[in-house]
Amino acid sequence: MSRTSKQGEVLQCPIVSSTFDHFHRPFITNFPLIRCRKSYRSPLPSNRVSTGMPETSQAPNNSSGAISTRIAVVSVVFIFLTALSSLYLVYSNFPEVTEDEKQHIKLPWNIEQAKQLGIVLNRYKADHYYQVMCGVFVTYIFLQTFAIPGSLFLSILSGYLFPFMLALSLVCTCSALGASLCFLLSQLVGRKLVQAYFPEKARKWAVQVDKHRDNLFNYVVFLRVTPFLPNWFINLTAPVIGVPLVPFAMGTFFGVAPPSFIAIQGGQTLHDMTANDTAFSLSSFAWLAVFGVVSLIPILFKGKLKNKIE
Repeated sequence: MSRTSKQGEVLQCPIVSSTFDHFHRPFITNFPLIRCRKSYRSPLPSNRVSTGMPETSQAPNNSSGAISTRIAVVSVVFIFLTALSSLYLVYSNFPEVTEDEKQHIKLPWNIEQAKQLGIVLNRYKADHYYQVMCGVFVTYIFLQTFAIPGSLFLSILSGYLFPFMLALSLVCTCSALGASLCFLLSQLVGRKLVQAYFPEKARKWAVQVDKHRDNLFNYVVFLRVTPFLPNWFINLTAPVIGVPLVPFAMGTFFGVAPPSFIAIQGGQTLHDMTANDTAFSLSSFAWLAVFGVVSLIPILFKGKLKNKIE
């Protein structure tokens, strides 16, 4: 026979046997009866019976989150050391240089250091062309990946060492690859970093990204050309606010071309002045003046462009 509770509710079908002589009142759910039996377990968290005690079941989640963070940090450190080892490998395979030249084999932080490094590398480029190019390539990607300043002077150095189109292709490729690697690293550990240090700025940018969701490629190109947001901020925040990798990488490749064009042309002018052993000629002065003025245009019109894009 079927058994009923005191309220007359059917608890079990007649075909189902039971050895229990006492019954527990089931949890009431919003789901219909299935084969005359009410559900004793609700799949909805809101139907849990509150005990008034703190939920200990949340502890494993916090622990697993901490483990994931530790793994992510260890992964970033491992990637950094691997990249640093690659730089050392390139440096160790570099041809022998004199003691005077060795002092200039370092990351340039100003125009003069870029010029001195260019002079040294230019001497060895004829016999060690690919080693020199590989050194510039790896160093540029390293700086972009870990958001280290100095890529501008490597762009000038590329213009000093290589033909214009080759230098432009090299700089755009390195910028896109390095920014994409930084994007992936931020996807791994960047969320907490962004939320901790610049949450408001990231929130405002997320609103703009949502407005331009249908043309993200053009929007990324625009951001790379204009100085509204620093490149390191774009690289770190983009994956956190949901920018896809493909339009991010392609937009970076084409977006860095205009400012790189100016830097590379400046490097070529610097090379011509050094090769001819002349002071500032009228043409070189004109090119450097154009370089300075054009680089200021986005800053001068920053307010108007920002209002237009918003």
